[in-house]
Amino acid sequence: MRALKVLVVGMGVLIVAASVALVVMIVQRAGKAIPTAPSGPPVEMSLGQPAGSRIGGIASGAEGRVAVWVQRADGDRLLIVDTRSGRALGEIRLGE
Repeated sequence: MRALKVLVVGMGVLIVAASVALVVMIVQRAGKAIPTAPSGPPVEMSLGQPAGSRIGGIASGAEGRVAVWVQRADGDRLLIVDTRSGRALGEIRLGE
């Protein structure tokens, strides 16, 4: 009976220690700074699309690239733009 009591107390101590360690780990991870976008002068750019074109949507991608859906009179386009340089990397014609 004594061995059972020691075992139960030991397991109770382990549960409390594990709970404290879990709370400490959560607090440490929550306290880390959230990375922000690099600061610097804004990049001015032009997509070089004809008058009357509209931006239908924008989706961010990996490695500083953005996909811009452009709606034009002659058909929609998907432009891949490098946000660091402001240069269009490619164009995909949609619905032709």
